[in-house]
Amino acid sequence: MSISDEVAFEWDQDETWEYLEESFVLARSLDGNLLDSMILGLEKEAEDFLFPLADAQLNPEDSAFVELEVKFFSLAPLIAARQKHRPWLLNYYRFARIWLKKQSRSWDMENRISRNTLYRLFYGMRAAVEEVLLQSEGLDFEAAMFVEEEMSATPSTNIFGIEVHSGDLLVSRGGAEASAFISRGNDYPGNFSHVAMIYIDEEEHRPYLVEAHIERGVDVASVSEYLKDTKLRFMVLRPRSDLDQLIEDPMLPQKAAKAAYDESQARHIPYDFKMNFHDSTAMFCSEVGSYAYKKKGLQLWQAESTISSPGVVEWLNTFGVENFVTQMPSDLEYDPQLSVVAEWRDPETLYKDHIDNAVMDAMWLSADQGKQIDHNPFMLPLARGLKGYCMMLNVLGTEGLIPEGMSATQALKNNSFVEKYQAIRELTLQKAEAFQEENNYLPPYWEMIILAEEAQQELNLYVEES
Repeated sequence: MSISDEVAFEWDQDETWEYLEESFVLARSLDGNLLDSMILGLEKEAEDFLFPLADAQLNPEDSAFVELEVKFFSLAPLIAARQKHRPWLLNYYRFARIWLKKQSRSWDMENRISRNTLYRLFYGMRAAVEEVLLQSEGLDFEAAMFVEEEMSATPSTNIFGIEVHSGDLLVSRGGAEASAFISRGNDYPGNFSHVAMIYIDEEEHRPYLVEAHIERGVDVASVSEYLKDTKLRFMVLRPRSDLDQLIEDPMLPQKAAKAAYDESQARHIPYDFKMNFHDSTAMFCSEVGSYAYKKKGLQLWQAESTISSPGVVEWLNTFGVENFVTQMPSDLEYDPQLSVVAEWRDPETLYKDHIDNAVMDAMWLSADQGKQIDHNPFMLPLARGLKGYCMMLNVLGTEGLIPEGMSATQALKNNSFVEKYQAIRELTLQKAEAFQEENNYLPPYWEMIILAEEAQQELNLYVEES
């Protein structure tokens, strides 16, 4: 597979988003009993359509998937205006996710049609559900959503009310600017920016998270340390117990997790800015779990991630990325070898998560238009001196201000990126508040993108392509 064979996914559904928002505005003006009646009728249609397909095996081109998307999207704005129906939507969403996962087991995940079908529904339904959640009064919703109980023979513990097992993969989204950068910089923009592998010691039953950090490379954290890092959301993924490899050895996930833990203790593994998952001398976050499972005979990411937009490639290359066919955190959800056990999102920061995504999407658009991240060349001598000091700290096993593997120039460009991002986000938030005051509801995501693009144009923070 080459980059030239791939193109970034585009929804290209502006008219649909406008129609959904109009439906929401209209629904808010209707009599409650009338709206209840409309929703109940549509819910029955949705059930009568999907439930009889529970045991069917469809190919990814089947029109049923388009019909599922249409029915789900049509109901979402009505339920956003009538939150008493939200439990039904969440239950239907759960059923659909499990059904889609089972469908994908027989699909060729390197086929673009298969990828598009899964992406439209997994990402699209999540987006629709979160638009409903964000319109709830006081953001009154449960943080944890349980999806599918996947059996595991490995030791377990509890994180945010979710039972996790040794060998589980936790894909998450942090609150830093780099988190939005990673989650959206993909041919299939996602909601997650980081992967950690959980290991539970069999003797002391103590849980650890093995993960790669930009600042210090592969490291081990306790659950409390893991949770101290800002988490806007995370999802628990677990290898299916009916895989041939796990039928032969049900403790394979435990062995993979222990191997990752042991290797992290045996040697210093720097962060892999190049994102080369074929070379384990350095590792980025996805590579930690991928490498550990591969050594035990289970190859994850059946479909490799691709990054093909020229502007995105240019910006990522600025920060040292050299491999644009790789493994991205969000794409792990589409691997049919894994079950989605549960998902957790922070009610207090879900809105921030959406704003961050919109800002990053607007910035990626400017990248494709030829805008570049600049830096102050007069600061380079100082940055080089600081980098030299940080290198000495790294040798002594201490984390430096400039991450190991990042050059002084890259550090200055990173600072410039962060400053631009924060400025656009601040103005976007102001515009979103004005939108809410004028319309009496939070701006949906497509409106957020428009506001972020306006903010970016007003601030004019970039240099033109030379």
